Amino acid sequence: MSRLVAAAVSIAIPFAVASPAVAQTTAAPGAGGPTSAAPPTTATPPATVTPAPAATGTLALTLEKVNGKSATILAGDRFRIRGAVKPYIAGQTVVVRFYRGDKKIGSKKVTVKAGGDSAGMFVLGYRAGKAGHITVRASHRATAELATLVAKARGVDVLPLRASPGSKGLAVRVLQRKLKALGYVIGAKGVYDARTARAVLAFRKVTGMARTQIASKDVFRKLAHGAGAFKVRFPKQGKHVEADLSLQVLALIRGKKVERIYPISSGKPSTPTVLGTFKVYSKTPGTNAKGMVFTSYFHGGYGIHGYAEVPIYAASHGCLRTPVPDAVPIFNWISYGDDVDVYL
Repeated sequence: MSRLVAAAVSIAIPFAVASPAVAQTTAAPGAGGPTSAAPPTTATPPATVTPAPAATGTLALTLEKVNGKSATILAGDRFRIRGAVKPYIAGQTVVVRFYRGDKKIGSKKVTVKAGGDSAGMFVLGYRAGKAGHITVRASHRATAELATLVAKARGVDVLPLRASPGSKGLAVRVLQRKLKALGYVIGAKGVYDARTARAVLAFRKVTGMARTQIASKDVFRKLAHGAGAFKVRFPKQGKHVEADLSLQVLALIRGKKVERIYPISSGKPSTPTVLGTFKVYSKTPGTNAKGMVFTSYFHGGYGIHGYAEVPIYAASHGCLRTPVPDAVPIFNWISYGDDVDVYL
C-alpha cells in the first residue's frame, strides 16, 4: 500500500511543475520564480480630426463686347467672358464650356485670380466662327476649401455674314428670328422665301439702306446692334395702323407694340396719298375691277390693299399698296373704326 502511494506522488509532482499556468498562479510573489501575468492593456485610439467644411459661395458670368442687351455678334467676332467667384480662395479653378445648341463645341479651365471685395475673377476671350446661338456655362468642382459652384448660363446670337433669296439653314433661321423680334413678317422657318425677302426689304427701308432683298453683312451688323425698330408715333391710339411714307412701310400696332411691319408703295407725286389721321370705314374682300385685293378704306377712295405691282418707291394712284400675299393677313387684322395714321 505504501509503495502505491509513493508511486502516485512521484508521478503527480512532475505533472504539476510542467504546467506553466499552474506554476505562475501558485508561486509566491517576490520568491524569484514565475510571477502573476499582467492584465492585458487596450491601446487608446487617436483622436478623430473633423475637417473644416468647404466654404460655400457664388459664381457669376457676364458677357462683354456683345452689343449690349441684345447679346448679338457676327460670325468671326470675338467676345469676352468675365467671371466672378465669391469668396476668393487662392488656387481655385473654374471650367468654362461653350455649346452651340446641345452640342459642346469647346471648354477652357481658368485660374481664379484675386479681385476686389474678397471676390475672385477671371477673364476669357472666345471667337465665334459660325452662325448660331452659343450658350456659355461655367462651374467650379468642389475642393477641400470651396464647395461646388455653378453659374447661370449666358447666351449670345452669332449672325452670319450674308444670306439671299433661296438660301436655307441655320443662317436663315438666325436672320428670321432677329427680324421677327422686331415685328417684320417672315416666311417658312429656315427658308429664305419671298415673304422673308420682303421682310428684309422692309428692314432695309426702315434703316435707310439700299432697297434690295439681300441680307448682306451690313444687314446682319445692323441687326446685331439692335437697329431696325419701327418708331411708333401714336402709342395712345391703341390698336391702329401707321404708314410712314418717307420709309414706304406700313406697321400694325397695339399701343406701343409693333406687331407687324410690311413694305408698301404709296401715291406717286402726281397722285399723292392723303396725309392725316383717319378711321377705317369700309372693308371689301376679294379683288375688285381695278385689281385692288382685300381693301380697307380709310378716307374717300383711299385704302390699304394688295396689288400685283408694288415697287420699292411711291408709285400708286394714292392708295397704300401691299404685295398680294400680304393683303389678306393685313385685311383680317384691321377692324372697322381702327385709326390709320399717314405721315411723312
